[in-house]
Amino acid sequence: MTLPGAKKNFFDFTLLRRVFQYAAPYKKKFYLSVVLAIVLAVITPVRPMLIQLTVDKYIVHSVAYMVVNITLIQIGMIIIETALRFLFSFTTALMGQSVVRDLRVATYKKILGLNLSQFDKTPIGTLTTRTINDIESINDIFSDGLVPIIADLLSIVCVLAFMFYTDWKLSFVALIPFPIILIATYYFKESINRSFFKVRNAVASLNAFVQEHLTGMQVVQAFASEDREFEKFKKINREHRNANIKAIFAYSVFFPAVEIVLALSIGLIVWWTSKEALNLQQSQQGTVVAFILCLNLLFRPLRVIADKFNVLQMGIIASERVFTVLDNEDFVPGSHKEAYKPSAPLNGKIDFKNVWFAYSDENYVLKEINFTVNPGETVAIVGHTGSGKTTIISLLNRLYHIQKGQIKIDDVDIEKYNLDTLRKNIGVVLQDVFLFSGSVMDNITLRNPDISKEKVIEAAKLIDMHDFIMRLPDGYDYNVMERGATLSLGQRQLLSFIRALLYDPSVLILDEATSSVDTESEMLIQHAIETLIKGRTSIVIAHRLSTIRKANKIIVLDRGEVKETGTHEELLDKQGFYYKLYQLQFDKKFKVA
Repeated sequence: MTLPGAKKNFFDFTLLRRVFQYAAPYKKKFYLSVVLAIVLAVITPVRPMLIQLTVDKYIVHSVAYMVVNITLIQIGMIIIETALRFLFSFTTALMGQSVVRDLRVATYKKILGLNLSQFDKTPIGTLTTRTINDIESINDIFSDGLVPIIADLLSIVCVLAFMFYTDWKLSFVALIPFPIILIATYYFKESINRSFFKVRNAVASLNAFVQEHLTGMQVVQAFASEDREFEKFKKINREHRNANIKAIFAYSVFFPAVEIVLALSIGLIVWWTSKEALNLQQSQQGTVVAFILCLNLLFRPLRVIADKFNVLQMGIIASERVFTVLDNEDFVPGSHKEAYKPSAPLNGKIDFKNVWFAYSDENYVLKEINFTVNPGETVAIVGHTGSGKTTIISLLNRLYHIQKGQIKIDDVDIEKYNLDTLRKNIGVVLQDVFLFSGSVMDNITLRNPDISKEKVIEAAKLIDMHDFIMRLPDGYDYNVMERGATLSLGQRQLLSFIRALLYDPSVLILDEATSSVDTESEMLIQHAIETLIKGRTSIVIAHRLSTIRKANKIIVLDRGEVKETGTHEELLDKQGFYYKLYQLQFDKKFKVA
């Protein structure tokens, strides 16, 4: 999901066609916009035509009532054209926003199903840019891009046709400076395209930087890194500003150039018609007025057509980035019709058979992992930091794909399970509990309308959390703020226990649930653990070896390999890896004491 590395100098019709596939449900709006574009193009030269007629036939011959009639017709034409332009703009914008809505839903749905490794590789701010900014740019393909460009081109053709029909010699004279506009438009388009490309990349960098540093603000402030991080932000922001300034400079040069060319064309018209009048003794006042109006109608779309073309191309570049997300095949399958959905709750038997796993390439963090957890057993996994403990539970939840081997639950390969069914049967309590902005109730139920408040209160009472919640200012409606900032680590941990208990999983995973809490919270958590593991298959990852003495089995990992398996007493008697870990922890405690 990396950004396209180089600017595209060509028009990618494949991407454009794919974008328009999303407009298929709104083809009536598309056809209406095309019809409106044709009608507007056809009526564009009507007003200059009427003005020429008025000046040459009725003003010269003092036919006052016809002047009044044509003036009223002109007013009517202006009203009709204004209404049609409004309808055209509204229709194209409505179609664009409808496509944006559908694309954003499809993109976010795809992101929800991506393999977790994609979030390890891709900054969250970049995905945010894809889902919001880039998709919004696709709207410009409809509201300011292809259809408006076609409308402008049709309008130019109709105006030119009227001019050549009226006086082809005068038309050639008026268009003598036209090549200057074509050259200026080309260079303007190229300059703006480069600038817009840099702007989009700078926006993605800004989003990624700001999101990451706002999330990690506590670390930034704790290590007094505000000035250093601020300088980094200023650098990225400066790149964004410079890219925009280059675009502004291009506009500042292009639009005055168009005005100068328009003035030259008008001057040539006056010169030619004056010469013709002197030579032929023939007045061309109506033609002069009509041609000056036509030039304005001609140059008005020319002023913006290059800009619209760049908007269109930037929309196509944005669509390429969005389609990179939509085409990402690194997702977790499991919702197809043939996926296994057990009719009864799982028994909870877990088998790891010759499992190998690497986050990237063949740098394996797990090597030939073999173990079995029987239904109702509590198995602890211990080992030094980086030995692969958390990776094992991530694989069990199918957050990542394994490269080799097989993982089974109840003798069925987890790859065959319906993903929702599998994950609903596995309850996870992580060390770093993530709480969303919202109430205590929202975070416990994850806004599941099927879970009643009574059921939540019953679960909270089981692990002695009800009284604590009721002491909060608004009880179960108390807003925990973003990431649970108003609660302690232990309190957040206990809320996650209530959440796990509510969903009544067949398999329970506890990832270092007591490693960073105070003694009082640890006692509450231990009580919650004892309540939760009753009758369930449980996998406990713990640094504090004293908390896993009652486990039916302890698996010792080192550098991604299983080194020992047994009960607490058996492993101490072996005096191997576990014994060394235990002695090291005991010695540390002894020295601290």
